[in-house]
Amino acid sequence: MTEMEKSRRAFRMPSELHDVYEFLDEVRLRPSMWIRRGSLQHLDSTLAGYGTALQIHGIDEPFDFWNNGPFAEWLWKRLEMSYPSALGWAVEIERAAEKTGTPAMELFFALLDEFRAERDQPRDPAEE
Repeated sequence: MTEMEKSRRAFRMPSELHDVYEFLDEVRLRPSMWIRRGSLQHLDSTLAGYGTALQIHGIDEPFDFWNNGPFAEWLWKRLEMSYPSALGWAVEIERAAEKTGTPAMELFFALLDEFRAERDQPRDPAEE
């Protein structure tokens, strides 16, 4: 999503969203509206609630944000961690952000974009 798209797009109500990524697009546009103090740990809790609601209501939607899920597994490799963090993806991104002087929410969305781009690339059959 370009800066121009972000500045032009109107707020959408939760009932207008179709999946977790559309929800995250709304968070990206207005983080302080959705997440207290811009904390990734609060975002992690919100996403855990989202994932739990999917399970409770039997909704079949891919959900990548459990602390042992696809996003976390990708992140451990991306951050060159030799083993998964027991503290979770939010804490590790906050630590990485602090080291680089980058706002944690900004780093999360940069990593999320990278994760999605890699995940959505067609796989080379020779690699499998």
